[in-house]
Amino acid sequence: MEAIITFKDVSKTYESGTHALHHVSLHVEKGEFVFIVGPSGAGKSTLIKMLLREETPTKGTVLVNGYNLCTMKRRHIPAFRRTIGVVFQDFRLIPTMTVYENVAFALQVTNVSSKYIRRRVPYILDLLGLAKKARSYPPEISGGEQQRVALARALVNNPALIIADEPTGNIDPELSYEIVELLNEINRCGTTIVMVTHEHGLVSHFDHRVIGIEKGRVILDKGGKPQ
Repeated sequence: MEAIITFKDVSKTYESGTHALHHVSLHVEKGEFVFIVGPSGAGKSTLIKMLLREETPTKGTVLVNGYNLCTMKRRHIPAFRRTIGVVFQDFRLIPTMTVYENVAFALQVTNVSSKYIRRRVPYILDLLGLAKKARSYPPEISGGEQQRVALARALVNNPALIIADEPTGNIDPELSYEIVELLNEINRCGTTIVMVTHEHGLVSHFDHRVIGIEKGRVILDKGGKPQ
């Protein structure tokens, strides 16, 4: 199988002296769905920042979607990030833009044609059950709907990898399963999913690979698709 994420002996020490990651090595194959779990301060946020190229390791190598993030020049970072969809806990929608405009904006910054945007955005909104909310503004819709808009925005570029950072943290528990089921459907279509979560009920309900991090080290790696 083709690895879409590779960490090779990655360590990260911040200028403050905080040791965030210690000798982390892991591979995520194309098409996998991986939960990343661990207590606060375990190193999960640093790992996500590495995947987004917001941080680089003190030691080791990080490869994502065929890019070496350690040797990447700054001018190549935007092109790399267009290969990834990101879903955040706090949605990060633009409140003065409609649902349609929020999703379209993710395409506009990639300089695709207006014709493609007019075709692609309604398709994605319909896929996520948001067609009737296209003209609504984020403050006018529920938290679960806002998270689906955030998911639509992450999906609209057809990325090879979606990183979901605590995507169910700000929505009602019963909606959490709905969001993960949507991620499941996206995964079944071939997109690789990496999801950070504190919700162990979700992790046990969905039969996916689980990577556990504690004190900057991988202490658990189980389940997932047979290799």
